[in-house]
Amino acid sequence: MRVIQASLEGPRHGPDFPTVLALLSDLIWAHSDTGNGLEHVRATASEDGVDVYLFLRAASEAAALDQARAILDGARAALRVHGYSAAAPRR
Repeated sequence: MRVIQASLEGPRHGPDFPTVLALLSDLIWAHSDTGNGLEHVRATASEDGVDVYLFLRAASEAAALDQARAILDGARAALRVHGYSAAAPRR
């Protein structure tokens, strides 16, 4: 299991922010396929928006980064609709 962190820049305020964190996790799940090796997603508030931790089945760190990029690329349009943009994932 590999953990990759990605940052989503966007709004970080409002009484419904916990619901937004759940929505962002759901969007990432919805735009991932079984080939991405996604096992779990955790979204937490950060200074610039949201930190997303992707727990992936991957043979190496490099493979996990590639998988994370593919997941975020697939979710990019859906995230943008909600005011978020993804930065490059990192270990």
